Amino acid sequence: MVNRLVPVVLLALLALLQSQLWQGRGSVPHVREMRQKLAAHEAANVQAQEANARLSSEVHDLKEGLDMVEEKARSELGMVKQGEVFVQYTPR
Repeated sequence: MVNRLVPVVLLALLALLQSQLWQGRGSVPHVREMRQKLAAHEAANVQAQEANARLSSEVHDLKEGLDMVEEKARSELGMVKQGEVFVQYTPR
């Protein structure tokens, strides 16, 4: 009787472990589903970070844009404000 009891108990434990592996909280399908959700959240985070970077760049350009435009106009188009004197120096 004891000789048959040990294999039966071991088979029951094996069945219990297998059921946990395939149907429990840490089961293979549950882990696969959680990995898919994680990948979707990571992709959404990357898109949100890119959008934040674009908006931050736009805000910076709007705050500092006029100075940059004025500098370009002065250097490339020779813009002079009213009341300023234009002096051009060319080294030999």
